[in-house]
Amino acid sequence: MTEVLKVIPVDLFDGAPDVRIDREEITIIGRVPATPGQDAAGDDTDRIDRFREATREQRMRIARGLEDAFNRKVAWGARSGEMGVLFTHLATPVMTRLRQPERLVLDTLVAGGVARSRADALAWCVRLVGQHEADWIARLQDAIKNVDEARASGPDPD
Repeated sequence: MTEVLKVIPVDLFDGAPDVRIDREEITIIGRVPATPGQDAAGDDTDRIDRFREATREQRMRIARGLEDAFNRKVAWGARSGEMGVLFTHLATPVMTRLRQPERLVLDTLVAGGVARSRADALAWCVRLVGQHEADWIARLQDAIKNVDEARASGPDPD
């Protein structure tokens, strides 16, 4: 993650951006810096839209370098006030095998109008778990990071 932060200009965002990395994508989300001469408390949507347009070429140049270096797509997002917007980002298909009880849950969500399809219903379930179990997920991610660091500091198998 520090390698990603090194290539992002310090003045692109107000403070260090949040960087999330998975197997397919690097997502960079930062707070929109105040623009001189404009109301800092202005409409958050407008501020994000102006930031998106004004930084498009710079962000594309950074993204190309990161995509080449890490073999992952790069997505961008911005925050202003309480609003956050993700720009173009991946929706990656995930293959799974579900037994009938799990399929019935998805089908109930579709029939009830909560989701348009089984895929949307599954995504809804994942978001719900992420929201309600955020602390547990964060502890699990920290534990995985600790295991990765322990492996990296261990003896070289070669």
